Amino acid sequence: MAGAIASRMSFSSLKRKQPKTFTVRIATMDAEMEFSCEVKWKGKDLFDLVCRTLGLRETWFFGLQYTIKDTVAWLKMDKKVLDHDVPTEEPKTFHFLAKFYPENAEEELVQEITQHLFFLQVKKQILDEKIFCPPEASVLLASYAVQAKYGDYDPNVHKRGFLAQEELLPKRVINLYQMTPEMWEERITAWYAEHRGRARDEAEMEYLKIAQDLEMYGVNYFAIRNKKGTELLLGVDALGLHIYDPDNRLTPKISFPWNEIRNISYSDKEFTIKPLDKKIDVFKFNSSKLRVNKLILQLCIGNHDLFMRRRKADSLEVQQMKAQAREEKARKQMERQCLAREKQMREEAERTRDELERRLMQLKEEATMANEALMRSEETADLLAEKAQITEEEAKLLAQKAAEAEQEMQRIKATAIRTEEEKRLMEQKVLEAEMLALKMAEESERRAKEADQLKQDLQEARESERRAKQKLLEITSKSSYTSMNSSTTALPTDLPSFNLISESLSFDFKDTDMKRLSMEIEKEKVEYMEKSRHLQEQLNELKTEIEALKLKERETALDILHNENSSRGNSKHNTIKKLTLQSTKSRVAFFEEL
Repeated sequence: MAGAIASRMSFSSLKRKQPKTFTVRIATMDAEMEFSCEVKWKGKDLFDLVCRTLGLRETWFFGLQYTIKDTVAWLKMDKKVLDHDVPTEEPKTFHFLAKFYPENAEEELVQEITQHLFFLQVKKQILDEKIFCPPEASVLLASYAVQAKYGDYDPNVHKRGFLAQEELLPKRVINLYQMTPEMWEERITAWYAEHRGRARDEAEMEYLKIAQDLEMYGVNYFAIRNKKGTELLLGVDALGLHIYDPDNRLTPKISFPWNEIRNISYSDKEFTIKPLDKKIDVFKFNSSKLRVNKLILQLCIGNHDLFMRRRKADSLEVQQMKAQAREEKARKQMERQCLAREKQMREEAERTRDELERRLMQLKEEATMANEALMRSEETADLLAEKAQITEEEAKLLAQKAAEAEQEMQRIKATAIRTEEEKRLMEQKVLEAEMLALKMAEESERRAKEADQLKQDLQEARESERRAKQKLLEITSKSSYTSMNSSTTALPTDLPSFNLISESLSFDFKDTDMKRLSMEIEKEKVEYMEKSRHLQEQLNELKTEIEALKLKERETALDILHNENSSRGNSKHNTIKKLTLQSTKSRVAFFEEL
């Protein structure tokens, strides 16, 4: 009995020691993962586990998002996961998303996984029309998205209709023009073909560099009211706080960069902003919900911290990451160059092989033609020989007849009749015999000449036959020589494999390699500037080209506002720069009077 009680107690204590767990599903932009979490885990424990699983080190841009009563919220790092207002059912779902956006994607995003996650998120926001994108820019962005997915354009592989199932353009853009899917694909493919040589990470970065200049990129919008109760929009992004008219999310009316703000706080639904200049009064606004205020505060603190961090020297961790990224980029670039050289060598070898095969076929055709000519020469020679023999026999026969005629003439002369009549008749017969003998002699001479000519033709035919045989012998010997050469110069069967390429790249980066890479990077910068100018010209050309197909009645309010800004030469950055030229005090006063 005592043993049973002791075993029951030990089992109960073991059961108590076992940590309780719950299941969490994490949805990234391109995958889903499930984890078993302990009940005591805080938000940071789960967040760190996700980052380790993804191999992500630039964690400061991201967070775990969930939804409470149609309001977006982010998991707090210092609070237990289960203490958040998350649904009770399992698995509990969180979305791993970018919470803060960089000012300059190319300079700040170091890891390839970071760039990829940003690319997927920004692309989805543009397609879902959460970020306004003008039609010509959306076509350019689509071409980079295709390059990132399919690699270099190959007309033999990427045939008409290969983008039919792809979602590449916002529906707003498609509905705005009288253009078929084939027409859009043609324009996207024209730009896609120009991106040859760009790797996936490079194409995704080009996408982000264009997208970050869109007015709504990286901005979180919140409905607010100032002291007078005017309905406004607050925009929070990497540069600061911006105040918008509710009907115009593209152009802010007022902007406050982070370096002008000293303190941000809220009480219930009232938000208070304290400018850096203590002489300037605070300004306040109200939001619709307390949860919204909490979210605004989180975004303000995080964006302000990153704003200040960018303006300081990189930490050791970031320096290490950038150094590793530079080395990795150098390694990949050299690997691509090596692969390009290998591909070029293969193509050259294939071209050489094709040329040799073509030449061999040509020689074979020439040999066949020479052989046929030889056969025809042999047949002609045989015919000429036969004809010469017949002519010679005819000439002999004619000579024999001429001799017999001569004999007949002599006999007639010897037996001439005594009468004059007989004599006259005899003379006439003699004359006829002489004429016949003359004709026979002329015919014999002509036949003899013809026989001589036929003999000469026979001799030339035999000479032609001899030359044809000699040429056939030369072609045959040349063909065998070419075959030997083609066997030695055709595409080698033992070209270096990818394993060999990998081995050839496993070397230390020397200073000379890094210097050469630096020079190449500088050269790329110059080429990029030239290409940007060319790109802008292409954008303008496309805009002009499709303008005639636009359905004006389908233009949205944002389309009209964007066109007005473009006609005035206003862009995202110069608009904010103009707004911040005014004093903070005047901007605060303007906000109060809106």
